[in-house]
Amino acid sequence: MVRVVGIDHLVIRVSDYGKSKDFYGRLFTFMGFEISDEYDDAIGWTNGKTRFWIGPADAQGKKYKYRIGDVGFHHYAFELRSRKDVDELQAFLEQQGVTIVDPAGEYYDDYYAVFFLDPDGLKLEGMRYGERQAREARRKAAR
Repeated sequence: MVRVVGIDHLVIRVSDYGKSKDFYGRLFTFMGFEISDEYDDAIGWTNGKTRFWIGPADAQGKKYKYRIGDVGFHHYAFELRSRKDVDELQAFLEQQGVTIVDPAGEYYDDYYAVFFLDPDGLKLEGMRYGERQAREARRKAAR
């Protein structure tokens, strides 16, 4: 049986390659990613576990603005180390003038996240799940 061991990479198409390259370059530098490869029409970043690529949309694709609710990509979530990292990401995004659609907060039980948009309106998320439960488990184990 075939088994998936992870998601190797995501590739998105962008309307303004230069603008998106700048946006993602600043975001990924802040989050500890480095450029993995760069070509004339694509660039990818990695943190050693996750790779994220962008490339320019073609002429037909540039005619239509992305809208959440369309078929396809809804959002991409970056799992962060802690709730503190989520808060620090939000502060960085605010400093950069990025549109935050849902501020840092608890959206589900023990699920803390901030949701924001890239230059094309693609929704991204920085999140941490299970931090409170892990802290309680460590406390119980230490007794």
